[in-house]
Amino acid sequence: MSKKKFILYGKNVIDLEIKGLQKLKKKINNSFGEAVNQISKCQSKIILCGVGKSGLIAAKIAATLASVGTPSFNLSASEASHGDLGVISKKDLLILISNSGETDELKNIIQYANRNKIFLIGIVSKKGSLLYRAANIKLLIPKVNEAGGIVPTASTTAQLALGDAIAIATMKNKNFGKMDFKKLHPGGNLGAQLKTVEDLMVTGNRMPIVKDTLIMKKALNILSNKKLGILVVVNKNNRTIGIITDGQIRRFNQKKLDIRLMKVKDIMTKNPIVIHKNDLAAKALSLMNNKKITSLCVFDNKNKFKTIGVIHIHHILQSNIS
Repeated sequence: MSKKKFILYGKNVIDLEIKGLQKLKKKINNSFGEAVNQISKCQSKIILCGVGKSGLIAAKIAATLASVGTPSFNLSASEASHGDLGVISKKDLLILISNSGETDELKNIIQYANRNKIFLIGIVSKKGSLLYRAANIKLLIPKVNEAGGIVPTASTTAQLALGDAIAIATMKNKNFGKMDFKKLHPGGNLGAQLKTVEDLMVTGNRMPIVKDTLIMKKALNILSNKKLGILVVVNKNNRTIGIITDGQIRRFNQKKLDIRLMKVKDIMTKNPIVIHKNDLAAKALSLMNNKKITSLCVFDNKNKFKTIGVIHIHHILQSNIS
């Protein structure tokens, strides 16, 4: 068989799935909105379950919901009939996924849910099926053509897309934002890109802060000890009024000027560039690159002249932020 045939088969499968998603889009209605509301206000767990390929989709939807602030997990349909029904409480919300809505493994779960008045959302393609009749909210997956005529492809893609739509709509409804997302994703590239300036800055005694009236001889010792390559200059009211970098000092030395007996305020650069502690570290890196500097003073709330931390470009790069 030629490569051209393989390419044609691949494109045909994708075309089938695109058509299935287009049909699904037309099915998004008030039932979808009610499902999002019920999931959003659930005070316990969201439990998802399916059989076969639908079971794999259930696991993915559960993982997505959990990642955006809705506690969820996947229940094995076969294990449910052998004791795992005990994990379902009356305060939980149950989402069952089945193309036919008549899968034997789900029947015991449906009966248990109805008997115990557990709220049930059914994701199903067949109207009039057991799952369709039993569900409090019925989310219909449209009839689609599967690849090869029989292989679950377009139908499972539709299930997956519907799950993603539910998760994102629920996230928006619960006002789950970037900072909430960061708390649940501390590791990996996502966690790194969501780190804030506050996560990486140095504070307290580690900050190289000096008074504007200090003699440079003493200030140079502080610069050397703090090892950040800068000095943050404050006045008698602890208001940040300037900054001194090791680059500035090198330039003075190149001119053969003795700065040791000069005061800090005579050397400093006024009005240092600042950033808010809640800004993303990636924003701080961009600002440093644009201004061709290596450090920023960090402020809190609306007082830009009160330095609460210092962030250096090395802190950012060491966290794999680019």
